[in-house]
Amino acid sequence: MSRWTLGLSASHNGSACLLKDDEIVVAIQEERLNRKKRSRLLSGQPSLAVSYCLQAAGIEAKDLDAIGVSSDASPRSRRNDPRFNLQLQEAQVPIYYTSHHAAHAYSVFATSGFRSAAILVVDGKGSHHSTCSADELAVAPGDRTENDYEAFSMYRASGVEVEPVFKQIGKDWFHIVDGVPTFNTLGGMFSALAKQIFNNPMDAGKVMGLAPYGKPTDSPDSFFTKRDGLLHFESGLLEPLKGAPPWPAQKEVYQNLAASAQEALEEALLGLMDDLHERTGLDQVCYTGGVALNCVANERIIRESKFRDVFILPAAEDSGPSIGSAYYALWKASERNTQRPLVHDALGRRYASDDMLKAASQFPWLEVVEQACQPDQVAALIADRKILGWFHGGAELGPRALGQRSILCDPRREDGKEVLNLRVKHREAFRPFAPVTLQEKARDWFEIEAGISDDSPFMLRVCDFKEERKKQVPAVVHVDGTGRLQTVTAERNGELYQLVRAFESLTGVPMLLNTSFNVMGEPIVETPTDALWCMSYTGIDYCVLEGVLVRKKLDYKTPLQLVPVLREAELAVRLKVKEGEGFASHEVQKLETGVHTPYGHITGSLPVNAFAVLNNIDGTRTGYDLCDRLQEQGMDHPSLTRLLGELFRARLIGLKLPAQ
Repeated sequence: MSRWTLGLSASHNGSACLLKDDEIVVAIQEERLNRKKRSRLLSGQPSLAVSYCLQAAGIEAKDLDAIGVSSDASPRSRRNDPRFNLQLQEAQVPIYYTSHHAAHAYSVFATSGFRSAAILVVDGKGSHHSTCSADELAVAPGDRTENDYEAFSMYRASGVEVEPVFKQIGKDWFHIVDGVPTFNTLGGMFSALAKQIFNNPMDAGKVMGLAPYGKPTDSPDSFFTKRDGLLHFESGLLEPLKGAPPWPAQKEVYQNLAASAQEALEEALLGLMDDLHERTGLDQVCYTGGVALNCVANERIIRESKFRDVFILPAAEDSGPSIGSAYYALWKASERNTQRPLVHDALGRRYASDDMLKAASQFPWLEVVEQACQPDQVAALIADRKILGWFHGGAELGPRALGQRSILCDPRREDGKEVLNLRVKHREAFRPFAPVTLQEKARDWFEIEAGISDDSPFMLRVCDFKEERKKQVPAVVHVDGTGRLQTVTAERNGELYQLVRAFESLTGVPMLLNTSFNVMGEPIVETPTDALWCMSYTGIDYCVLEGVLVRKKLDYKTPLQLVPVLREAELAVRLKVKEGEGFASHEVQKLETGVHTPYGHITGSLPVNAFAVLNNIDGTRTGYDLCDRLQEQGMDHPSLTRLLGELFRARLIGLKLPAQ
């Protein structure tokens, strides 16, 4: 009889993972389902991710054999106790808790395929020290204070045992002190800079992208010093920037600051890797945590560390611990590790062609061109300068689009970066795009020395382009001449590999531009409906969904052309008002809605200006008409486009073509 184990990452980027015996059946982030980026999952409360996993496997909570929980808060609280979760009340099974870093460690070791390995976990902030095991605290030097959390952790793993060998516990990762961002971890360092430069501490990835535009003007010891294996952080270099406006102001200052931080991070990580190698004496290393998404630092670890083999989990950030907590619970019961490696990050459920056609029928401004599109047809469209949404197989768990939920483009386009950043992604012009490349051709295009692996399946490495190749693919060459490499093989990547091969046959170029299927500030798409809506309000020309080719009708340009229609039968809107009810009231404080999805019910609030839009929908006015009527209330085209998307996804409105 099969054994079912559910793992939960109760974190700000929450996720669920379901194992059948020792194989991952399905895993999903909460944000992909509720469409709210970095959504928290609480194991003591119902979540869409849990329902999604159970439905994908065709089982019920009563069929579970164990539950593993990782939390970055107190796991013993009612909010993080699965026994209080109505979804899981029929699961009368053992519950296993792990600290945040331990769950990261189990996730990367369980998916590495290694028999034994050293493990390094580096992120912004792990668990509060009170939730760490006695074994973990025993290897963490120093006294504890009330506000101390895991900063980085080292482990030695073999079989089903993951043993802590060293841990830094210290002050909370990131704070604003007298208007100045301060930090106490390596992840916190990049978050502090992201707050200073972009006014958002969650934009750490942008700091990495900006760094090649600058020069290191501050030495690593301006950020940290190292004593007795511990990192001691300095935030004083940010004090002169107190009150300074964010990007794009002070471009040179911020570019140099990002470059300095990147250099400091690389030095710190190489030092930690040296320490870990000395402490364990092992040749293989597993590396994870949010900082492991820094591809530039990863490449230096692969090339310069003392470890022979390096495995980095694609779900290195806080979606990954759901995998770790599941394997921790499994191994506590079964004590059996079959060293099953993760070779392809496609852990979401798969949708059928009928799902694609049903979704397309909800979008009368789109049309199905072909129901069984072949790779050479798609390659020809890309070579003809078309931008494609590519939806195939189960979605990736981590933050990188690896060919299941991707936007693809011709890397030869000189205007590729500008067009994608402005027309599609709606993000800063300096942000780079990745070259997805046939693995057998990687050494022909990138500087990869003998003895260095040319395999990069999870887009977690950065390699220098060969000088003579740069001009051929300007859309995927970063300002420093590098590319964030993803390699594909026929065995691992199937249809995506065939598409890249077809493009090579047409153009002689064995790569495509690959970026995530979303716009800035939104999660990557999960469902066919998500994909077609993203296509509807961006510059995506075609969408390929499991072979179903969809395009915009010739006269369609923007959702503002469409006529919103109230869904009276499904309108479940509750207005909190001072007095009176209904759309006619002008004392609206908050607009709340409930949305039914196949995986459960979502409650949430919409912007107050949604009231004005709903009040002016009459079944004949287009989005342009509504914008004109609401101009005095500050409504503009971008704002209304975003709002129509929220109302459409909330099933409060339908959209139709205007009467001819």
